[in-house]
Amino acid sequence: MPAPRKIDLMPDELRQWLADALRERGFGDIVAVTEDLNFRLEEAGMQLTIGKTAVGEFSKALKDQREAMGLAEELLADMDIDQEGELHKVLMQMIATSAVQLIRSVREEDGHLDAKELMSLGRMLKDLMQSAGFRERLKEDERKRITREAREAAEAEMAERVQGAISEAGLDDTMAAEMRRKLLGVKS
Repeated sequence: MPAPRKIDLMPDELRQWLADALRERGFGDIVAVTEDLNFRLEEAGMQLTIGKTAVGEFSKALKDQREAMGLAEELLADMDIDQEGELHKVLMQMIATSAVQLIRSVREEDGHLDAKELMSLGRMLKDLMQSAGFRERLKEDERKRITREAREAAEAEMAERVQGAISEAGLDDTMAAEMRRKLLGVKS
């Protein structure tokens, strides 16, 4: 099993600082960010030095993640909840295909499966499955909301019609209450 990356050995708060610093500098200025990071590591008393290549790779991963999120937001912005559900199905198929290709390449090559790739693929599949379940719940909640609003609108319209009929007939309060109870099932 390969040794962990040095960036993975850093405390979470320094990794977050690194991500923020890279974003603030437009994912550039890697040398200066690396120097600042190593200064912070030294201040924290850590016997760890991070190279600019590692920071550059981390920067590229963050940038790729930001671009993917931007693309997803743009893609989903014009979709309704049913279309989003279809997109999730397509993404699940793509991930399943990637998993099969990964396993096939492992069998055909040296039989070695990179644990990070497998873990990343598994996490992505798990997150996507959770997201798909969340989308289904959203769809069901939306259907319930539409049904409830339609029922409430129909009840309000019926109450309005009953009130109109009561007014036209000139019924007294006792008769009006009886009419509402019988037609609407409400007490007045």
